[in-house]
Amino acid sequence: MPSEHADNTHGEPARETAETDALALKILVAGGFGVGKTTLVGAVSEIRPLRTEEVLSEAGQSVDDTDGVDRKTTTTVAMDFGRITIRSGLSLYLFGTPGQDRFWFLWDELSQGALGAVVLADTRRLEDCFPAVDYFEHRGIPFVVAVNCFAGARAYGEREVSRALDLDLGTPVVLCDARDRDSGKEVLIRMVEYAGRMHTARLLDSVS
Repeated sequence: MPSEHADNTHGEPARETAETDALALKILVAGGFGVGKTTLVGAVSEIRPLRTEEVLSEAGQSVDDTDGVDRKTTTTVAMDFGRITIRSGLSLYLFGTPGQDRFWFLWDELSQGALGAVVLADTRRLEDCFPAVDYFEHRGIPFVVAVNCFAGARAYGEREVSRALDLDLGTPVVLCDARDRDSGKEVLIRMVEYAGRMHTARLLDSVS
C-alpha cells in the first residue's frame, strides 16, 4: 500500500495548496501622456514588462498633446503589463493605460475586474490627470493619486494636490519617484490598503 505521505515526496500537494491560496489582484496605472506610467510599471515589475510602445509620428502631432514632454519619442498604444509580489501569497498584476484621448476606448476593457488604480500626476501638467480622476470617481473604482516628482518641478504638498484636483475626502495622495522600485512599491501598498478598506466598507453597507 502506498504511504499516505508518498504524494508529498515531490511536494505536489503542497504546491497545489500554495497556488490555491495565492491571491492575484489587478491594478491599473493611469494618468496623462508622458507622466511616467510605463516607467513605474517597468521599475517595480519582477518580470520583464510587456510594453506596447510605438514611435511618435507626424501623423499623430495633430491629436497628441506633447506640450511639456517635448523629449518624449514613444507612446503606449495599448497597455503596459507587469507583475510584482507584495508579500508571500499576494501578487499584483499591473496594467498601464494609454494616456492619449484617442486610446481611451481601451480603458473600459482594462478596468474590468480591477481592485483599484494608481493615477500618476505631474505637478507641471496637473490638469492632464483630471480625466483619469473623473473616470475612476464616476465608476466607483478606488484610486490613489501618486505625484511623480520630476526634477525641476515645483514641490507641492499632498493637501495642495488634493485641493487642486478636488478629490473626494479620504482619497490618498502620495509623493513618489516612478523610476525607483521601492518608491513605486510603497505607492502600490497604499493602493491595496485603501482599496481594501473601501471594498470592506461597501460590503458592510450592503448588508446593513
